[in-house]
Parts: sequence; C-alpha cells; structure tokens
Amino acid sequence: MSKKLKGLLLALVLCLQVVVPAAKADAATVLYNNATGKEGNYNYELWKDYGSTSMTLKGNGLFECWWENIGNALFRKGVKWDCTKTYSQLGNITVNYGVNYQPKGNSYLCVYGWCRNPLVEYYIVDSWGTWRPPGANSKGTIYVDGGAYDVYETTRYNQPSIDGNTTFKQYWSVRQSKRTSGTISVTEHFKAWERMGMRMGLMYEAALTVEGYQSSGWADVYKFDIAVGGSTSSGSSNNNNNNNNNNNSNNNNSGLTNSNSKQCEAMTKSGQYTGNISNPFNGVALYANNDKVSFNQYYAYGTHDFTLRGCSNNDKMARVDLYIGGQYKGTFYYGGSYPAEYTIKNVSHGTGNQTVELRCTADDGTWDAYIDYLRW
Repeated sequence: MSKKLKGLLLALVLCLQVVVPAAKADAATVLYNNATGKEGNYNYELWKDYGSTSMTLKGNGLFECWWENIGNALFRKGVKWDCTKTYSQLGNITVNYGVNYQPKGNSYLCVYGWCRNPLVEYYIVDSWGTWRPPGANSKGTIYVDGGAYDVYETTRYNQPSIDGNTTFKQYWSVRQSKRTSGTISVTEHFKAWERMGMRMGLMYEAALTVEGYQSSGWADVYKFDIAVGGSTSSGSSNNNNNNNNNNNSNNNNSGLTNSNSKQCEAMTKSGQYTGNISNPFNGVALYANNDKVSFNQYYAYGTHDFTLRGCSNNDKMARVDLYIGGQYKGTFYYGGSYPAEYTIKNVSHGTGNQTVELRCTADDGTWDAYIDYLRW
C-alpha cells in the first residue's frame, strides 16, 4: 500500500472519530397515554379520556403535542404546590409563552390549574379553536396585559377533578382577541376574580395548557417560563388592575403613606351629583355618568403606577376611568362595598403640568363609586 493511500485512510478514520460522536443525541421522551412527572423545573401531565394523543417533552417548559379523535385531552407543563398556601402567600405568578397553535375544532390555549378549599378549576384562555369557551353569561370584563378578558363562572356536576368525580366551580378569563404568545399576569386574574366574589383557595397548580375537546390538532410550545414570588410584575399592561388587598380599609385614610398622593375630597369636583362622603372613608362619591374629580400635577417622568382606593356602594361592579392630559389611561374596578386599593401599572403619560381626572363613565343606575385617594 502506498504512503499516499495510507495517509488518506488515516485521515478518513480520524474524521469518523470526530464526526460520529458529535452526531449522537439523547432521544426526546414521547408520551402517548396518561402520564405525570417532572422534567427540569416543571411538572408535566398528559390526561385524556380516549382517543389518540402524543406529547413530546423537549426540556424544561417546552413540549409538542398532537391529538386526534379524542373526547377530552389536556397537555400541560407548569408548577404544582401542596395546597398549603394561597396565591397571595406564594407571591406574584407570571407566565411568558410562545406557541405554534394549530387546532382543528374545539380547543383552548390557556393557563390552567386547580385550587382547593374551595375546589376550583380555572382557565385563563388566550386562544381557542372553533368555539370560544365557556358559553355562559359574562360577569364582566377586566383588562390585563394589554387585552380585554371576559370573566365567567360555571359549575361542573359530578365530573372528574383532582379529588375524583365531584361537583366544583370553574373560573374563566377569556381574552376577547386571540393571541398565541406574550405575558400572562396570572395573579392579576386571581385578584380580579376575587373582586367579583369568585373566591380562590389553596393553590395546587398553574400550568401552560393545550386542551382539545372532541377535536384534532397539534401545538408546539417553543417558549415557556413561569415566575413565582415577589411583588406584582412590572410587565403588566397599562390597563392592568392590581388589588393590593388592604384589609384595614374601614379606617379612614388607612394605608396612605406615599407622599405622591392626593385625597379625592381635595380635588376639584364636577358633574351633576359629585359630592363628599364621610363613610366608609372621607372621600368623594361619583353618582352618575360624567361625575368626576380632577387636579393638576407636575410630572418629571412619563411613566407611573396609579393606585386608587375606593369601593362600590353595593355589591355591583363599579368602575372609575383614569384620564391624564385628556387621554384615557385605564379603568379601576370595584366589585363590592368593601374598600380596597387597585393599581393600573406602567401608565405612560405626558410630562410637565398634566390634568389628572377620575371619571364615572359607565353608570347604569345600579351602582355608585366611592373614592378615597389616588397615589402614584
């Protein structure tokens, strides 16, 4: 054998030694039937009643799923807890996600989970297939993460749950316009539900979920992470209402410690029925559409969080719109007569001298808004 040929053969062997090991890769885990487990930092679950399914685990929060001719199937990744803490004790829960979502028929793309005491199955739905859930009458609309969500409460009778077949409530936030990527400020939905009288219990689960019902389809979750703990996320939108749960609210002016604040009774009052009140706090009542209070404020910076303490004068939903410089900036919602603080995060507005207004614009003759102070 010539030296030249020997050299070529040696070079080929060396190439194979380098290339072949580099091509080796671990096979992804593929689930076809009901299964639970943990991959990386996240719990996963495939649940179905019947039909053909597959769920490919791609590391941490990522997965692909496929379903065909199923009754009901859920594919999800997220976090689970031991039902010893409420959502407020856990801290702020925020999901960032991106999904290539291709349903054929009835399906939901959502943050999904359960809590106990009371037993509740909940959905925060960002997209869906041919049918927009849940087919009930909305309890109202909330504004979170730059979008409007309709809120629903339904009841399931003797149906499967984390506690076996039983009767339980379902809570829903369903986005009015579909999306398949973005941020979901989960805690803000919980707070809004509780303002509407939909009580949350001890947390069991929060997971990014693809659900199919009597349908087919597939989805590829290419981005997912969930943050738990800390204060309210600064990534919430301008219209994001945030209930700080001021439980000492019956004391006049309780909780007012920030120097950047204004008592509502010290603001300029206008409108047909606007007037001062002394119960449940010293403040102002907005009794009809276009009742408002206003004041002028100098702002050196163009972004602030605005917190308004207030309540409705009964158990009906009350709303107060925030205007700065004549532009609508968001709405504060009050679900009952117990005073509380609600916050609109990251409001962009003009700098310099600005006119700030708190305005009643959606009175239907069944509620009045009581407002105490505005803080920023």
